[in-house]
Amino acid sequence: MKQLIKAKSDEYFDEVVAIRRQLHQHPELSFCEKDTAELVKRVLASKNIDYQENVAGTGVVATIKGNCQLSTVNYQLALRADMDALPIQEQSDLPFRSVNEGVMHACGHDAHTAMLLGVAMILNDLRDQFSGTVKLIFQPGEEKLPGGASLMIKEGVLDGVDLIIAQHVYPDLPCGEVGFHVGPYMASSDEVNITVKGRGGHAAKPAERDNCLLAAAKIVSELSKLYPEKDKSNGLLTFGSFVADGTYNVVPSYVTLKGTMRTFDEDKRKLLKDNILKVSNKVAAEFGCKAEVFIEQGYPSLKNDEKLTGKCAAFAKEYLGDSKVKNLPQLMTSEDFAWYSQKVPACFYRLGTANPSKGIDSKQHTATFNIDEESMKIGMELMSYLTLNLL
Repeated sequence: MKQLIKAKSDEYFDEVVAIRRQLHQHPELSFCEKDTAELVKRVLASKNIDYQENVAGTGVVATIKGNCQLSTVNYQLALRADMDALPIQEQSDLPFRSVNEGVMHACGHDAHTAMLLGVAMILNDLRDQFSGTVKLIFQPGEEKLPGGASLMIKEGVLDGVDLIIAQHVYPDLPCGEVGFHVGPYMASSDEVNITVKGRGGHAAKPAERDNCLLAAAKIVSELSKLYPEKDKSNGLLTFGSFVADGTYNVVPSYVTLKGTMRTFDEDKRKLLKDNILKVSNKVAAEFGCKAEVFIEQGYPSLKNDEKLTGKCAAFAKEYLGDSKVKNLPQLMTSEDFAWYSQKVPACFYRLGTANPSKGIDSKQHTATFNIDEESMKIGMELMSYLTLNLL
């Protein structure tokens, strides 16, 4: 099986690299991936792979049915890649750098899409090696709420699916290594919006005004005591915006706060929301002000199924060798793949892409992010190997 996969990977690697570079050069923002989807459909059609288009807008879902008659397994396994880019102006000297002003594939979704097309090519040629069905999900809008995953689920993308896996490029690991984490892996994320309102007025006339600024400052202070950043056991609450649009001698009539809250546990997530509301209202009232709290629900926590992830990590060691497979810590970052993981057994693993010797060491969501494209060959092969073993 390894020899078959490697031979097919060698056959298609140059084509997959070319696809990735074309996608990188023409990135599209969340839910605007029209040209990306057209490219995906052209490649699938050229390989005679059936697909459904316009799922959740620009999403594409392909299916490959196995022909193996020796197995009694009849699972439906889903493989997912996200397609959207970020609103970042690329700063690189790559010959295939983005030509779309202010838009860049700074998170590696170009590689995810290209690799999944490579996996589709490999599995399509190896249909006699497995039974059951592979569903290939090319998903829009991972970077933007409510997340393309949630919309695709609503449109039935998980109907009949027994298992789902995805891989994500990871500059914290060198090219050649992969990483797994069993259990809750990535945090839920919600956007916190607080507006403190009161009477504005002259700074020198406190009897004629309230002080929304002091109230807002105390809200941040009190919440930071409840949820100190050094102790994330009960969740993480961080404010990144504090806007008080007054001046030297003018106290504003309202102050706005924006922040993010993250947890790995739904009960702690609810408690954190309740505490934000309770503290905001109590403190605002102390200053004669009113607090308006709006928490926009984001992605849930991403949970890697213990049994499935254990199997995938074991298969990865078979394919790459024990030393190339790492155990990863939990991350406070979030991912809309979490929506899938809440519905069916899931495994979301990391593909090392860094290579400092080539000058490839920038982190994701930066203007200089890039990957060692040799990692894509490993990604194609490993996902194909996992699929064939699971089916």
